[in-house]
Amino acid sequence: MSEILVIGHRNPDTDAICSAIGYAEFKRRTGMAEAVAARCGDTNDRIDFVLNTFGVPAPRFVADVSPKVSDVMQRKILSVRPDSTAAEALRLMDEKNLRILPVLDADHKCLGLLSLFKLSKFLFPAVNRHGGQQNSREVLSSLAVLARTLDGELFAGSEIDREEELILMIGAMGLESFAARLDQFPPEKCCVIVGDRWDIQNVAIREGVRVLIVTGGTSVDAKTIDAARRKNVSVITSSHDTSTTASLCRASLAVRHVLNEEFLCFRETSPLAAVRDEATSSGYLAFPVLGGEGQTVGILSKTDFLKTVSRKLILVDHNELSQAVLGADEVEIIEIIDHHRIGSLATQQPILFRNEPVGSTSTIVADCFFRQGVELPRPIAGLLLAGVVSDTLNLTSPTTTARDSEILKKLEGIAQVNAREFTEKLFASGSLLTLKPAPQAITTDCKEYAENGIKFSVAQIEEIGFNQFWKRKDELLAALEEYRASRAYLFSTLLVTDVTSQNSLLLAVGDEKFIKRIDHPRLEPGIYELQDVVSRKKQLLPYLTHCLREKEKGVKV
Repeated sequence: MSEILVIGHRNPDTDAICSAIGYAEFKRRTGMAEAVAARCGDTNDRIDFVLNTFGVPAPRFVADVSPKVSDVMQRKILSVRPDSTAAEALRLMDEKNLRILPVLDADHKCLGLLSLFKLSKFLFPAVNRHGGQQNSREVLSSLAVLARTLDGELFAGSEIDREEELILMIGAMGLESFAARLDQFPPEKCCVIVGDRWDIQNVAIREGVRVLIVTGGTSVDAKTIDAARRKNVSVITSSHDTSTTASLCRASLAVRHVLNEEFLCFRETSPLAAVRDEATSSGYLAFPVLGGEGQTVGILSKTDFLKTVSRKLILVDHNELSQAVLGADEVEIIEIIDHHRIGSLATQQPILFRNEPVGSTSTIVADCFFRQGVELPRPIAGLLLAGVVSDTLNLTSPTTTARDSEILKKLEGIAQVNAREFTEKLFASGSLLTLKPAPQAITTDCKEYAENGIKFSVAQIEEIGFNQFWKRKDELLAALEEYRASRAYLFSTLLVTDVTSQNSLLLAVGDEKFIKRIDHPRLEPGIYELQDVVSRKKQLLPYLTHCLREKEKGVKV
């Protein structure tokens, strides 16, 4: 199925979530019906507050967009049960032009694969050079299944549901020759196939064969049936000719006896790239695809690897692959809507790239509605308002522009929400430093950056006051260092911003030469005071990259 995911960065903040929902709504209203809002990280308490306030569900969680087995597998499964007959399987394979059929039990678990090649070897066994023909005579079935396979009628019989080994004999020779041949086999195992030759029928019944099959739609007279009952001989009529009846008898075998129990299967969530080589180099033609509980949810063939995965992405609130959902480099990116610096992302073809120096991606999304005269639903207007006030600290951040102010005023009217009052409720709705363990608090809004091949991270927490920070500073520093080391970053920083005073504290760990470049007042080891700094994008990131360049130049402090 074709889908276009509108998705923000990892560890999404309020603006990323709200702009994704808003832009997906805009695209659907302007003709892109397959646009779906998505997220590649968990929401937090503030995001949940916003979503609950305006009655909008969270975007779909998508951890990885790389092509999966589920994207190309055949979801309509043509299969047989283990007690299905070879005749039923062959009929299905002929009708659907199949060479492989999965055999599934009642719980949809795959017991094995049924191949046309193996079936043909069973139905047409090679004759032994030394005259042995026992294999071509053997039938493993029950009388009830034999009658069903022949579309016939069972007139007399006992233990008709018992599966047993039978020996086929065709009554197409003279009576004496037939009687002599019959003596070579145990009569209780013999399955005699004959037309309207009453003499052969009588001999077979007299000798007490297991079953007599009368072909050609010939009726069996009452005397013959009575005689069969007295000798405990079962009688089945077949509307087919003798040759067809013999073939169908061998094909009455349950497929569980001829399936390939060794097969290769994959999980539906497995990346295509991870299984392609194993599948294509194997000798198997088809591969059962398993769901979470081991049930068969699809079939994958080698030709399915040639299919094109139609998933596409629209990135919002970022434009760097290092911040994008996993697998973004394996699918087509068709649009980017952002307000951050332009990174190193490259595309294979021209795309719509709207990057504006405003305080919030939600500002750009709202502007799309207004410029094109598209109706903006009240709940979506509320979300976009939340995105704007969150990223601009209600227009007090240095990233704020006149365009943000203009858009916010319009959103207030449509959403019928006072921005100032909403901002107070928003920042009071969830304190990360109060509610979250340190490792989670420092990564909730964390972004990875790369500068001249050097990777580092910058996280931000917005609080009302610094009281909680000073209580937890030691564990925050420890968690930040552990996070940096686990990803081999040169350095990692955390900006803790007091939204009321418009000041911040900076935690920095990592390369000592880099740390020495930070010239803001140091309050404690690894903790710096940043007066009037509230913006990660416009204030902190340029400063950090400047320090990095100075460090690389080897400029003395």
